[in-house]
Amino acid sequence: MELLERIKHNAKQHNMRIVLPEGTEERNIKAADVALAEGLAQIILIGNPEEIKALAQKYDLKNITKATIIDPKSHARKEDYINLMVELRKSKGLTREEASRLIEDPLYLGVMMIKSGDADGEVSGADHATGDVLRPAFQYVKTAPGISVVSGAFIMILKDKEFGADGILVFADGAVHPDPTDRELAEIAVATARTTKAIVGVEPKVALLSFSTKGSAKHAMVDKVVNATRMAKEMAPEFEFDGELQADAALIAEIGVKKAPGSTIAGSANVLVFPNLESGNIAYKLVQRLAHAEAIGPVLQGMAAPINDLSRGCSVSDIVNVIAITANQAAGQKK
Repeated sequence: MELLERIKHNAKQHNMRIVLPEGTEERNIKAADVALAEGLAQIILIGNPEEIKALAQKYDLKNITKATIIDPKSHARKEDYINLMVELRKSKGLTREEASRLIEDPLYLGVMMIKSGDADGEVSGADHATGDVLRPAFQYVKTAPGISVVSGAFIMILKDKEFGADGILVFADGAVHPDPTDRELAEIAVATARTTKAIVGVEPKVALLSFSTKGSAKHAMVDKVVNATRMAKEMAPEFEFDGELQADAALIAEIGVKKAPGSTIAGSANVLVFPNLESGNIAYKLVQRLAHAEAIGPVLQGMAAPINDLSRGCSVSDIVNVIAITANQAAGQKK
């Protein structure tokens, strides 16, 4: 079974509640129809009910009747969400008047549904900038326990099955945090291990990368990776981490044996954690283009509940895939 098929298969078993705040955007409503037809999740659409019904008729969408439709202007839980917003942000000076205005913004309403336990995850961003998607998430959902930083993982599907988990590698961070500290890098490593287990469905073997392997070079940049590896092991002893490792030592067995003898990760890593955003972003784009790999992501990780940000150039199938991924993340966080 191919990875995307496996992700969708698992999503069907979980039956998570995924909210789409951009419920009246054409690609979103079409993706919702596909997701409902395939049984990937329970779908919650935020938007004017009459407009959603008109769009469903226009595009001949037969499954939208299975979705829960929430009118951001008027719904049964509106006052409850306003009260919760004021309570959570009173130290920041949020007034009831301001909360009453914000709750009619679908992006705020979506995260408040998650915060209140009325939804399990969110997919948005086809019609909004990343900052607009993440701002309410940071304010109300916040990061997962023990994690202070949000990062972006890319699932790289290679044509060469020799590497990673039958040709699947997970790269992080390639999307969000420019220059993490050693502690933040450790948190990224732990979050990526969790993402790998929840979405790819394999036991993560996490290599924290550097230009040095096991002391072959001395530099403060190497020290950061060494410290991050130690911290990651302390934070999540249920997973395997090793570093600092060069990329070839992490991926190629005969080089791993020579450069890092005794390592259980060297030569067999399926998760690569890069020391900064610059190296992670360059690496995933090079692999995507030169190796003709499929890059799925970024999958946002580190939030207390999964909130994924779409590219504004995304397709309907992209949104369907992210709904399935978000459902798997949500199920993984509930375990």
